[in-house]
Amino acid sequence: MGAGKSTVGSILAHKLGMPFYDVDNELEKCCGVSVSLIFEIEKEDGFRKRETQMLSKLLDKPPAVIATGGGIVVTPKNIDILNKSNATIIYLKTDIKQQLFRLRKDKKRPLLQCDDRKLRLQNMAQARNPLYESVATTTVKTAHQSAYKMATIIIKHYL
Repeated sequence: MGAGKSTVGSILAHKLGMPFYDVDNELEKCCGVSVSLIFEIEKEDGFRKRETQMLSKLLDKPPAVIATGGGIVVTPKNIDILNKSNATIIYLKTDIKQQLFRLRKDKKRPLLQCDDRKLRLQNMAQARNPLYESVATTTVKTAHQSAYKMATIIIKHYL
């Protein structure tokens, strides 16, 4: 969350001349409602089921750049889907301090609607980071680089 997946993904797709899909945006288009509302009505379990279906659908399309949701790895089936795909999977790793800065004004991410965002992000990182690392083809630390610079580095060094 807040690593720059959608922004960097969009730039990568443009530079590579490929389509770009954001799993959350595609879910919103498909369902006609926001991810927040899906969470509210169907809870996280319902959202994760829809997310898995969308991931499979997008990976079945011709090659594209796909930005997954930050929690895609919490569903074991998604890890299996990603591992069985022949996709290049880039993990944009960011630190908690940077996430807090980037998400400071965000009011729509359901999992961040809590009293202690820092603790929530720390707990999520502890649970998710090993999962991201296990599925990633490569890991790119976002540090304090612009999305354009990260996309350029990814193309130059990893693709």
